Amino acid sequence: MSASPDTAAASGTVPPTRRESAEPRQKLPMFALLALATAVFITSLTETLPAGLLPEMSHDLRVSESATGQTVTIYAIGTALTAIPLTAATAGWRRKRLLLTAVAGFAVANTVTAVSSVYGLTMVARFLAGVAAGLAWALLAGYARRMAPVPLRGRAIAVAMAGIPVALSLGVPVGTFLGQALGWRVAFLSMTALTVVLLLWIVAAVPDYPGQQRGERPRMLRALGVPGVRPVLFVTLVFVLAHTVLYAYIATFLDGLGMGDQTDLVLLAFGVTSLLSIWVVGAQIQYRLRALTIASTLLVAAAAALLAVLSDGGALVYVAAVLWGLGWGGLPTLLQTAVGDAGGDQADAAQAMLVTLWNVAMAGGGVLGGVLLDATGSGSFPWTVLLLLVPVFAVVLAARGHGFPARRRAM
Repeated sequence: MSASPDTAAASGTVPPTRRESAEPRQKLPMFALLALATAVFITSLTETLPAGLLPEMSHDLRVSESATGQTVTIYAIGTALTAIPLTAATAGWRRKRLLLTAVAGFAVANTVTAVSSVYGLTMVARFLAGVAAGLAWALLAGYARRMAPVPLRGRAIAVAMAGIPVALSLGVPVGTFLGQALGWRVAFLSMTALTVVLLLWIVAAVPDYPGQQRGERPRMLRALGVPGVRPVLFVTLVFVLAHTVLYAYIATFLDGLGMGDQTDLVLLAFGVTSLLSIWVVGAQIQYRLRALTIASTLLVAAAAALLAVLSDGGALVYVAAVLWGLGWGGLPTLLQTAVGDAGGDQADAAQAMLVTLWNVAMAGGGVLGGVLLDATGSGSFPWTVLLLLVPVFAVVLAARGHGFPARRRAM
């Protein structure tokens, strides 16, 4: 005699059809995840906003454009120097308190940047913004994973990381437009206003979670020994370095092509296709992480190759921006997911190292770009990108067993 549905439920032997009908009910907490995405947006935009405003900022601060480009570098240095020690020091903090602290740091730093007329003070504010970013970036991917059902964790990270392409597609072009129309200080003050709104949003919508117990604190060296972590970290370091060499000085590069007045439009093309990229990655990452990472590398390389052979501006610059955006947009999600999968029990430590290396690469890209600009001119940027992507491609191909596996393990 077969068991009744109620008896089957009580004994735990729910028919497969009932399980299957229950699974689609799992859904993401979108309102809370969008708050995290906005936090990612603010960190990304705060870091990269000077890229579209270098001439205006340089004039007001009375320094060269290469010196102004170091406002991106010092931000990244602040993150790189503090992400690991601050992650360890605050591991026991409740997650919501830590997130609010980091976001409040951006409000203060962007306000100081907006009102400062002294280059040294601006650099201090940018460094402190980078410190806040170190706290936020090491926290946000893990926060998104904890908020989502296990089968949807990859998509949760994709939603949270959508703040990056939104910052590039809307934030930087709008900030560049505001800077050109109303002054670059207005762009930074607008960031402060958005940050205040985000603080209220987090208080109202984002759930809280406890920090880690003392015996569970992340151990960085142990994470480096986990198979697959090192290839992902290498790809992060070199890929982001390649991207930043060109992106941090994109306004100067376009000016050399006679397109300085179209910086906002080129960035818009780049950013809109970045949004498309992150949508594709979010839909396919569960099954095609390796293929998507290979495609990202090849697309950015194709964009760099196209820019390298151009002698003046035109429609091909927009084609390159589209290819660049398609390759770059989903990369943060790919790398954070890859290092989280590879890290396993050491995922938090691996994430903190990824954040650190990401910003080491941002700082290195700002420095290298400044050196190249002064020594050889902006035309060397795309050739440098191509050169750096060669070892990236080789490592992704080689990390077939761990890091960028042909088949992802179950989450």
